[in-house]
Amino acid sequence: MDAVLLYSRVSLFVNVIAELQRAGSVTEQTVDRVDQQDSLSIGSVSLLCFPIKVVPQQKHRIAAQRRSLWHEVIAPPVQPSLSPPVDMGLCDSVRGHRSRGGAAALVAAAGVLLLRLSLAQSVPPPTACPAAAAPGGLTQPEYQKTAKEDGSVGFMASLVQSFLRTVQPNPFPEDLILEIANNLKRQLNQEFTKELLVYEVGFLVCAAIGVLYIVLMPVTGFFLACCRCCGNCGGKMYQKQTPSLNCHRVTLYWTAFVTTVIILAGNICMFKSNEALKVSVEQSQEELNRTVENIQSFLSIVPQQIHYVVNESQGTVQNVSRNLDGIGPQLGNEIQDRFRGTVNPALHSVTMLDRETVNISLELNHLNSSVVQLQSSVNRLQANLTAVKNQINNTFSDPNCMLCKDLQPELQKLTLDTTITVPSLKEFQSAVDELNKTDLKSKIKEVKGFFDSIPPRVTNETKDIVQRTKQLLGNIETQISQVTKDLPLSKFTNVSEILNQLQRDIGRITPEVQRFEHIRWGVCVAVCSVVLLVVVCNFLGLVLGPLGLTPKANPSARSGTSDWGGTFLMIGAGFSFLFSWLFMIAVLLLFLVGGNVFTLLCQPWGDKQLLKFIDTPGLIPELNIGATLGLKSNISISGIYRDCKKNQPLWTTLHLYELINLDDLLNVTKYTDEIKQHFENTDISLSTINLLSPEVKNQLRSFSNKATKIDASAFMQQMNNISRINLNETANKLDQLAVFQTNSDSQNQLRKEARDLRQIQTDIDTIIMPQLENLNSSIQSLGSTAEKINGTIQEVLSNVGAAQDFLNTNTTQIVKTESRTFLDCQLGYFINYVDWANVTITQQVGRCGPVAGAVDSIEIILCSYIVESLNAFWFSLGWCMIFFIPSIIFSIKLSKYYRRMKYSDEYDDHLIMSQIPRAQMKFT
Repeated sequence: MDAVLLYSRVSLFVNVIAELQRAGSVTEQTVDRVDQQDSLSIGSVSLLCFPIKVVPQQKHRIAAQRRSLWHEVIAPPVQPSLSPPVDMGLCDSVRGHRSRGGAAALVAAAGVLLLRLSLAQSVPPPTACPAAAAPGGLTQPEYQKTAKEDGSVGFMASLVQSFLRTVQPNPFPEDLILEIANNLKRQLNQEFTKELLVYEVGFLVCAAIGVLYIVLMPVTGFFLACCRCCGNCGGKMYQKQTPSLNCHRVTLYWTAFVTTVIILAGNICMFKSNEALKVSVEQSQEELNRTVENIQSFLSIVPQQIHYVVNESQGTVQNVSRNLDGIGPQLGNEIQDRFRGTVNPALHSVTMLDRETVNISLELNHLNSSVVQLQSSVNRLQANLTAVKNQINNTFSDPNCMLCKDLQPELQKLTLDTTITVPSLKEFQSAVDELNKTDLKSKIKEVKGFFDSIPPRVTNETKDIVQRTKQLLGNIETQISQVTKDLPLSKFTNVSEILNQLQRDIGRITPEVQRFEHIRWGVCVAVCSVVLLVVVCNFLGLVLGPLGLTPKANPSARSGTSDWGGTFLMIGAGFSFLFSWLFMIAVLLLFLVGGNVFTLLCQPWGDKQLLKFIDTPGLIPELNIGATLGLKSNISISGIYRDCKKNQPLWTTLHLYELINLDDLLNVTKYTDEIKQHFENTDISLSTINLLSPEVKNQLRSFSNKATKIDASAFMQQMNNISRINLNETANKLDQLAVFQTNSDSQNQLRKEARDLRQIQTDIDTIIMPQLENLNSSIQSLGSTAEKINGTIQEVLSNVGAAQDFLNTNTTQIVKTESRTFLDCQLGYFINYVDWANVTITQQVGRCGPVAGAVDSIEIILCSYIVESLNAFWFSLGWCMIFFIPSIIFSIKLSKYYRRMKYSDEYDDHLIMSQIPRAQMKFT
């Protein structure tokens, strides 16, 4: 209840008090006038505090209000206190209205009372807005698994990386690379060259060692061959026998064996690293394709996600448009629901009254028919009784009838009351006829028609505002769609085209790469096989030499097996001289390439230092992501990688908030405010309806008064009079009189008349009395129905009065409240969408984890797969080449202990050559 209504009620109450002051009392007309204006508030106050004469028609409704207000406002539960009760204070204030203090207290009490009454009649809360269907989550693509670290590929990674870090302990040369990048077209000065050489000093030292190896190994081999051909350098086939010969041979044997084992280990690593490099190259194409496809999926899903978010606005607009098209049923039904709580009880009570009116009419008709039937039966019996009475009188007049004069007084008892009347039935009949004239059915139909017309009326009166609102909804949709135009979605298409070209290039060069890789693998297998050949020759020499050695044999008489052992050792040394310098060239080249790739690319890439270096201004002039996207600030590659590693959205990763003002694009307040203004200016007017006219109310009150005046006591007296009639006594006396008759005619006549009286008595008992009882039951039922309908009338007057007050007071407010609720509900859909779109675009769209995954995948493919396998190969090959030197020395020296000499040398003590333990074959 708003403040204006409350103020009007307080003013009305004060005016009534002023009239009381002038009149000194309250008349029935005053109560009627006040009750017509505000029956609830004034009627309740009057009943509580003044001895007002209230008309009977108001008693039922006001009594309920009086009890409620007495317990809730005037007389709350009394607490032990020294202060007077609240109700006494209020009533005393009213009674003392002539005093100034009393008038002030009265006004205050009236304000409190009317405030309570206003709250009691306040409009029920508006219905809750149905929740809109939440937009579905963004579709995230299923990304393929990218390359992972493979321990079988990098089995030598730690060893090789430790060696390379020892060779190159300097940090990443950012300054040198920047200077190279800035002076690509100019000749580098000596100072820069010096700095570059100082940085690469580790590699230069290793390269110098490699060059010396490459130069000295063939030269040494050539001179050694020439020297041995001349019989020098151990080329003379003569071995001097000394006591320490055996010790020298054993020492050389084990050193050559250990050296060969070390070379074999390196050779195994060569085979394995070569195979790992082959597998890495073969997998690289598939891994690169998966990586590119992941990026392609990411680039394609981002525009789709943006369009999905924008298209959801279309769904919201369509949903609101459908609701606006159905504003009549939706808003009208809500208005109807708000009225039902108060109006439905009134309609129900009127319906019950109409039903009871029909019932009482039927009962009254049944009563009238029963009276007519009873009257007909009584008249018939009265005629029969009169005829019998005349016959008896004639018989008594006959002179032959003896002692008949003595029964002459009995004839006076032969009477029957022929008038059956129901007191006040005529007046009650007229009241029922007046009640039927009220035609409550048509009034019920009229009220229902009024409520059924609310949805069509709402539709008709909001037709223009709905069209204007739809136009504004179209503007909202256009504004939100601007997001797709402001975001640089075309950049994603450009990058996607570049990646498509990259995939085509990968597919085109893959056969060439595979062919080259097959050749490389074959060459490396050949290199590994040559090294393995040296190892095999050494092992054959180490096995055959001791196997064919005879302890006491003369060096010139050694066995062929022993001689072959020495020859294999010389063959291994020859192969070592022949191929080692060539292999060292490969080691040197691969070392310089693979080592620098690791130290300058893979190591800083793994430490994330390379990405920070790429961000250096001026290093790559064309690399300016911020300018490319049209941003105010630049974006670093390392920052993008760091955010993408956390799977952050593109909104924060690419600083898209600098490009578009999302809050402004999603701000639909100016449109929603305009829509609200249109709705506020639209007046949905509902025609005023009188649930019951004053004439109908007066007729109901009149019927209520008349329905209480049915008196059945007179009818009961008539019923008792008839029930006391006993014609059998007279008949018995006639039979007794007939006994004394001597005349047979008189005797027969008296007996016949006695039988006739008994028959009439039987008819009274079997016909009249049941009809009397039925009539009495009808009268009692009619009285009960009249009493019941009287209560129903009071309920109708009370409910209709409350409902009429509610409609008169709250209809406009309910319409405005429900209209505002309906509008807020529709606009709430946009608010929910805007919040969802803001969160989705800024926190979910374009989570760039696949970008960081692609960078990591390329690093693994290039560094962990290819570079580590390549470095492991040259490291293993260099390992073998280094140990070729001691292998050559030990093999050449050891071979002389097993080869057959041309010249003999005898030793007197006949030194016994101890044999190397060898496996023995046992035959069983």
